[in-house]
Amino acid sequence: MYATDREELIEYCLRALGHPVVEINIDDEQLDDRVDEALQWFRENHPDGSKRYYLKHQLTQQDIDTQTVDLPDDLDLTAVVRMLPVTLSNSQGWFSDAWQYLQYTISDFTRANGVLGDLAYYEGMQQQLSLLDMKLMGQPQMTFDRQYNRVNLLVSKTKLTAGDFVVFEVYGIRSPDDTVSEYNNLWNHRFLKEYTTALIKRQWGINLIKFDGMQLPGGVTINGRQIYDDAIADIDKIMEKFRLEEDEGPMFFMG
Repeated sequence: MYATDREELIEYCLRALGHPVVEINIDDEQLDDRVDEALQWFRENHPDGSKRYYLKHQLTQQDIDTQTVDLPDDLDLTAVVRMLPVTLSNSQGWFSDAWQYLQYTISDFTRANGVLGDLAYYEGMQQQLSLLDMKLMGQPQMTFDRQYNRVNLLVSKTKLTAGDFVVFEVYGIRSPDDTVSEYNNLWNHRFLKEYTTALIKRQWGINLIKFDGMQLPGGVTINGRQIYDDAIADIDKIMEKFRLEEDEGPMFFMG
């Protein structure tokens, strides 16, 4: 059975723990809390929990004066990687000293060793252009304040012009309800199902620990500590498997 929403995910996890044959002693609110906990970890740490895309923004005079850009509140962003200028003001265009120097540094692209249109020579010149552009122009620097969804521009105000466009490369969380098919639904993700099941099992063990050793009618003895310890071991195995098979490692951003 594919899990296509929150309720089906919870039902799957409970069945994996033995329900309805075994009574799972956990409250509905605790179930929701554990699903939320699993989702939060998944979105912040799993490669499938976020997506990279680009945001276009037109600079206003207020943005320049405060050197900040407030992004829309409805965007759940985990990181803003870099800012790319799209519209170049006169001080940054072909009439700037940097671009004039770059223009006179590059020789004729059409000839290399007497061969017209040599591709290797052209590629080499393109790399030289890119290197000179990086050294002379550089990339605009910024930092991202996730708490306020705000980008702080670490750029001189004289290099910014109201009306210019910038593009932010960002990472945002995926919504479980954004799906193209039952199978690819985020609620049905293998890691999320296993991790949520382990968290619910841990909560079940916590709930029963205070009754540890109590004997029920029929001679059954409650062993909440064992359930809790098994859940912790399950979580450790899931995380180890994640690190070995799915983790892409930390993102390194070049400024």
